[in-house]
Amino acid sequence: QVHVVESGGGLVQAGYSQRLSCVVSGGTFSSYAMGWFRQAPGKEREFVAAISWSGDRTWYADSVKGRFTISRVNAKNTVYLQMNSLEPEDTAVYYCAAARPPQTKIQLTSSYAYWGQGTQVTVSS
Repeated sequence: QVHVVESGGGLVQAGYSQRLSCVVSGGTFSSYAMGWFRQAPGKEREFVAAISWSGDRTWYADSVKGRFTISRVNAKNTVYLQMNSLEPEDTAVYYCAAARPPQTKIQLTSSYAYWGQGTQVTVSS
């Protein structure tokens, strides 16, 4: 059974940085593409960033490009989301997800088999 656990959320002031971590256990982490999604109150879950199984390719939503960086350490079964220059609009529950091969349409929630419970990020103005 695959478990996905996020951490690192909390309250942060606008303009500051925060790093989210996600640990995957029970599966073959090095074969999964990994993604971060977020969901604000009253809104649908949206794509934030994704990284290929090898880490050599990354994808970002336009709203976070240049501010957020996704990375992974396969030896630690961990993926990170470094969030800089945070804005109040970034306030949401952030979810980590794992996609099994083949990994296509990486920006769609339906491409991911395993999900974490989410971690709240609140950005105050």
